[in-house]
Amino acid sequence: MAQSAHTPHRICPDCDGFPSVAVTLGGRDRAGHLRTITAHCPTCHGTGTRPAARVAQPTAGGRA
Repeated sequence: MAQSAHTPHRICPDCDGFPSVAVTLGGRDRAGHLRTITAHCPTCHGTGTRPAARVAQPTAGGRA
């Protein structure tokens, strides 16, 4: 009986699937709120995944 083939995971290798983080700036504002900024992974642009692998297409006139 044939086994079903699973597609590989497309998790970004740089951020491990955690594309956005909140970084504290080390203080609080006058209202007492913690000051934070949001940083996104530059590799996946905040999506957490990488593009699907492309399948090589045979070129015209090449060997079969």
